[in-house]
Amino acid sequence: MSFQVNIPPSFVAKLAKTEKEEVSENEPTGKKREDWRKLKELEEARKAGTAPAMQDEEGKDINPHIPQYIMQAPWYYGAAQPTLKHQRVPEEMKKKFDEMNKWYKHGVHQGPVATKYRKGACENCGAMGHKRKDCLERPRKTGAKFTNEAIAQDEFEQPVLEFDYDGKRDRWNGYDVAEHRKIVEEFGKLEDAKRQIKAQKLEGVPTDGELKEAVDGEDVGEDDKYADDMAMPGQKFETKQRITVRNLRIREDTAKYLFNLDPESAYYDPKTRSMRQNPFSSTGADMNELPYAGDNFVRWSGDAYEIAKRQMFSWEAYERGTDVHVQADPTKLEFAEKEFQKRSKDHKEQMKTSILEKYGGQEHLEVPPQQLLLAQTENYVEYSRHGTLLKGVEKATVKSRYEEDVYEKNHTAVWGSFWCDGKWGYRCCKSVIRGSYCIGEITMPQLVQQQDTDDEATEVCEKNEVGKEQEIEEGTGSALIDPLKKSLLHQHLEKLQETEKKQKKKENKSKRKEKRKRRKSKLEKKQSLSSSDTDDSSEQKIQKAIYKEEKRLKEVEELMKIDEKKRPYNVTYDGKGPTEEDIEAFQRKRIRAEDPMANWMPN
Repeated sequence: MSFQVNIPPSFVAKLAKTEKEEVSENEPTGKKREDWRKLKELEEARKAGTAPAMQDEEGKDINPHIPQYIMQAPWYYGAAQPTLKHQRVPEEMKKKFDEMNKWYKHGVHQGPVATKYRKGACENCGAMGHKRKDCLERPRKTGAKFTNEAIAQDEFEQPVLEFDYDGKRDRWNGYDVAEHRKIVEEFGKLEDAKRQIKAQKLEGVPTDGELKEAVDGEDVGEDDKYADDMAMPGQKFETKQRITVRNLRIREDTAKYLFNLDPESAYYDPKTRSMRQNPFSSTGADMNELPYAGDNFVRWSGDAYEIAKRQMFSWEAYERGTDVHVQADPTKLEFAEKEFQKRSKDHKEQMKTSILEKYGGQEHLEVPPQQLLLAQTENYVEYSRHGTLLKGVEKATVKSRYEEDVYEKNHTAVWGSFWCDGKWGYRCCKSVIRGSYCIGEITMPQLVQQQDTDDEATEVCEKNEVGKEQEIEEGTGSALIDPLKKSLLHQHLEKLQETEKKQKKKENKSKRKEKRKRRKSKLEKKQSLSSSDTDDSSEQKIQKAIYKEEKRLKEVEELMKIDEKKRPYNVTYDGKGPTEEDIEAFQRKRIRAEDPMANWMPN
């Protein structure tokens, strides 16, 4: 990259004239090939970093890797030396932004108040900075514009601030440092109060209640975090004082990680000083005889679980204001826990009863057992792949929801064992009245001989559902037919009815066959006629189309006779394409001028 002076064409012409006058004819003009080679080597050296970079008019280095068309200034810029100002925004065109420490002023001016209404002020309160519709004071009956009384203090005129990208997004822009001083002073007062309490404690140790009243729930200093107030290590835990000494141990005891020095044995966590697994698990010794079997064994063996529950209860009770101790007052703690469990149980029952009394729903709680609801039991039954029972007792299937084989009122058969004439009854006495008393065979001597043929009688009655009582007309009157004995006339009439039904069926079949034959013949006739009538029908359609075409031509002639101004403008185009018959009609009615016989064609 090398700089070349880019000047206007007029200036180039002037320079050429002056050079011709000054330079003699023998001296060569322009740069030689060697000069161009030196410039090229200099440009490569600048890019490699072995030669100093080109500098602009301000003394700043120009990157040698910038392309020539970017570094070269246009001819109208008039640059006589290397520069990059033509690639930068001019100073007079740069947008000026406000500084970061400028912000809007809130409130009103502190100082003397105007005594007379000024032009442009609020008509209601008389203050400058807003109009009457934007005034926040109570609307006066007569505004300050007319009374010149009680003129309010002027507001600050808000400047029009323009910030750059960072200024618009600065969250602390406009923050008043004086507001933070109040917070610092408040915390300073709290620190002074803590120092005074600590000094009082060094002079004379106060009680727990006095310490709580003095601190008022705040954390004490670093020196007060030790467990001097604890009766025994690991028994109290107060979250507010941040006291925790649960991991203290007696230094005479053997450390957990020294029981088994094998690195692949139970894992020891140095942060919590816990070893949950058994370090002697690989030895195969009895866990009850070991000096240490892991934290899990200690935690869940014996009464450790109950003691842990009481310990938690004592911590929760201490936070609520009740001072109980597991080792110091075990009896008191146990009674307190029992009382607490009893009260909580009574409270739950009371809540339950109150809700049920208010909203109801006691019947939903009295639900039968799950076995009755889902018909599921734990009785084990095993079947083979063929479905036979192998183990257990199979569940008996329920035959009916009603009681079976119950004989009522001296009957020897159940209700429904007898049926006749569309009615159910008892088989023992042939009674069809439900709930009647059975009197046995005394009242029906005519059926004694037919006790062996009861089944046949019921079958006969079933066949006579429709014919309950038929009147057979003879010369003198009608006679009733015995349901158990049919006469020859009755049998003859039944045969006649059956023959009539058969004849009707045959007639219906013959009628159906005739209808089918008629339909087939009609279809065949239509198919035969359709092939023969196609030519006739097409010719008829063409004749109709010719008639329509002639009618249209007559209408056109009548319209053409009318004056152009009086001619109506009616469009009856339906948008459908011409059919084959319309095209044929048009071809037949068209007048061909080239035909020599066209003049002798009839109109």
